[in-house]
Amino acid sequence: MTCMAAAGAAAPAAADAVPVEVPLDAVKSSLGVDTPRVGTAVPLPVVGAPEAPTFHKGDMLPTPLLPAVPVGGELGRTLITSPVPNLLGDPATDGEGSVEAPSTTLLARGPGAIVGSPLTMPNAGNFGLPDVVDPKLGILTPSLKGTPSALLGLR
Repeated sequence: MTCMAAAGAAAPAAADAVPVEVPLDAVKSSLGVDTPRVGTAVPLPVVGAPEAPTFHKGDMLPTPLLPAVPVGGELGRTLITSPVPNLLGDPATDGEGSVEAPSTTLLARGPGAIVGSPLTMPNAGNFGLPDVVDPKLGILTPSLKGTPSALLGLR
């Protein structure tokens, strides 16, 4: 998480992703065939502030003891195009096929932990000593939210 925070802090504030083009020109020149074009973007994760622990009456430890850390980012637009020769057996029907995934926002939350103390608050009926209880342990599950989609096209 520290490395991701440093990468997010070092990145420019305006950029959500770094564009990447896959270089396939060498294949085209060496084999003499049309190659697909692939362009995408690598997301830059942005670490958010974890939820602050809260104290509840009767509990000795805050809840959650280990808060979940939110990490957000944007999956950049991905476009893959490739020539489709002789689609219907006629060179006049040459076209280009494409697969496109528009950019989408992703939000991930890391796991967290809720831990309960094995002792209660001081009990006046027990001469001010705490009672022993079963300790509580809970895990906050990680989550990933986003709405990726893809479009298939032929021109």
